[in-house]
Amino acid sequence: MTAIDKYALYIQSVQQADADVRFFRELYRQLKGRAPKTLREDFCGTFGVCCEWVKLGPDYRAYGRDLGEEPVRYGTENILSKLTPDQRSRVKIELKNALAPGGPKTDMIMAMNFSYFIFQKREQLKAYFVNCRKNLRRDGVLALDCFGGGGVHKPNVERTEHLNFVYYWEQLDYDPVYNTARSAMHFKPKGKKKIKNVFTYEWRIWSITELRELLAEAGFRKSHVYWEGDDGRHGNGKFSRDENGGREAVWIAMITAEK
Repeated sequence: MTAIDKYALYIQSVQQADADVRFFRELYRQLKGRAPKTLREDFCGTFGVCCEWVKLGPDYRAYGRDLGEEPVRYGTENILSKLTPDQRSRVKIELKNALAPGGPKTDMIMAMNFSYFIFQKREQLKAYFVNCRKNLRRDGVLALDCFGGGGVHKPNVERTEHLNFVYYWEQLDYDPVYNTARSAMHFKPKGKKKIKNVFTYEWRIWSITELRELLAEAGFRKSHVYWEGDDGRHGNGKFSRDENGGREAVWIAMITAEK
């Protein structure tokens, strides 16, 4: 499968960058009473969120960090290239570790699609949160997503049909000692054979309690939890702030942390 095929399928399966930027702008506005204008997207991959962010207005700027040359190249050739010259000038992408110090301070930092779950040690994740806090402006907000539930404690497969392909999310195993899991994304294009393990992941499944404790230890003043709604079969992508939730076998939640 070519880079273009796999990243196009990934984006269609698990990303809604245009909706995400409006959602997080509104969350920030609810917390701070104003719209955020600068964003850093960590583990940005094809950096679609950055590109959608600068479409919000001429005073919006976005910065992205990722270590992967291939996804960044795909984003440059297939997403950034579709922006106007002015919009492109307000997107800055670095092939850089999310733990690296420095860089412009921003109103928001986002780490989506559970990307920070790659940090499997407590001290690693705390160091990442400390770094995020340093790189936020005085009234900055860090936004994260997370998942959990009893269903993640055993192998499982979720199948989603799209117009021209079927997307599979498979959790291959779960280690209860270290609370880690290996997962993979598979795709079956229409009329073609299923292509397995297009993307693979090995993550620690951090609980909301662990995340909020680490955010507090890193110096964040407050954190808030937002639960995803349900359409009867799957999550519907709509989140509401609530301290009680997560009764589903597998759930997705958002966390915001205020500097």
